[in-house]
Amino acid sequence: TIEIAAPVDQVWARLAKFDDASWIPAVAKTDAKGGNNVGATRVLTLKGEGAATVEEELTKFDADGKTLTYKITKVDPKVLPVSNYASTIKVTGDASRSTVEWKAGFYRGYPNNDPPPELNDDASQAAVTALYKTTLAELKKSLEAK
Repeated sequence: TIEIAAPVDQVWARLAKFDDASWIPAVAKTDAKGGNNVGATRVLTLKGEGAATVEEELTKFDADGKTLTYKITKVDPKVLPVSNYASTIKVTGDASRSTVEWKAGFYRGYPNNDPPPELNDDASQAAVTALYKTTLAELKKSLEAK
């Protein structure tokens, strides 16, 4: 969760386009189909060597409630050490301040017993937490600079 000194509608406008994940610093490109309709899909090409990708599907979209939920349908656990990942982004606030809540449910990258250290529970939690903190901090910075 992060507080942003920007109107709720401005913040939601930045996050609400499922076909535009440019607000996530790790994303170089978004290829999407379906807009904000449930079942829409996107492929995120990540920055860095190898051009790793993450495939996602929009599972819920509530414009009035400023909430969207999506799931990862395909990711290499070396890129993000998770499986069965689903996430919700919700924006609340008023004409001057906003709160962005981004939460997820997932399993570690190696779902069987005795996972290697880079795919265990701690590694999965650390990777998602780092992604969310970095992304939300950059979102705050970009929206408050305007």
